[in-house]
Amino acid sequence: MAEHLRQVAIYGKGGIGKSTTTQNLTAGLAELGKKIMVVGCDPKADSTRLLLGGMHQKTVLDTVRDNRQGVTLENLVKIGFGGIRCVESGGPEPGVGCAGRGIITSIDMLENLGAYTEDLNYVFYDVLGDVVCGGFAMPIREGKAKEIYIVASGEMMALYAANNISKGIAKYASKGEVRLGGIICNSRNVDHELDLLRAFAKALGTHLVYYVPRNNIVQRAEIRRKTVIEYKPDSTQAGEYRSLAQSIETNDQFVIPTPISQEALENLLLEYGMMDLDDEYEI
Repeated sequence: MAEHLRQVAIYGKGGIGKSTTTQNLTAGLAELGKKIMVVGCDPKADSTRLLLGGMHQKTVLDTVRDNRQGVTLENLVKIGFGGIRCVESGGPEPGVGCAGRGIITSIDMLENLGAYTEDLNYVFYDVLGDVVCGGFAMPIREGKAKEIYIVASGEMMALYAANNISKGIAKYASKGEVRLGGIICNSRNVDHELDLLRAFAKALGTHLVYYVPRNNIVQRAEIRRKTVIEYKPDSTQAGEYRSLAQSIETNDQFVIPTPISQEALENLLLEYGMMDLDDEYEI
């Protein structure tokens, strides 16, 4: 495996826009000439659809189940926007087994088949889950991804999840080389969001890597099964994702996070106006 290869895991609360952010970010890195592989680690297998123009990609687990005689790299990897290599790990049949097992199987198989080529600059793991547990911790537990970013917003549950994820990162970081690279804010346009995210990141001992403003063009691009960079390359939002890509490319701040208590988190939310102790509800 190439020494210069950066293996990055993206975590965050379900529904925070993690997959959308990852795909737009990698499209921006591809424009910088970077060679990238995206490994979708969500059983829904929707981590690469914008890069592939909405094409339904057969997952690693489905491919293994259907090809008992042997699986080739060509069966598993599809080429998307900007030459990005796209893989979906998939999951077990509903109600059967642990979905996280798909990630373990996929990464092992990709390694054995030689997917991690010398020319790759990045591998991104788009990981399901609000907490770092079970198979979903595999990219960092096994030392595959040493660089972690958390997608969050100014909403309480997004920050609660980000703090929980930081606890998992801190646990594995103490035993290996995994580090938190920072927080990416996928804006929800809540009050004082930028200041809140900066303060939250500082409390964790990290920094706000980038603030992605909310823009309806993201949804319009998704409906057309494209990243914003492909859909409207001259748009302001495409420029934001290019700037995010540049921020990741040049980031050199990697830390073991210092998760905060529930009380400290709630105090932060109070300080920045997200909660009001004087709220009264009429019955």
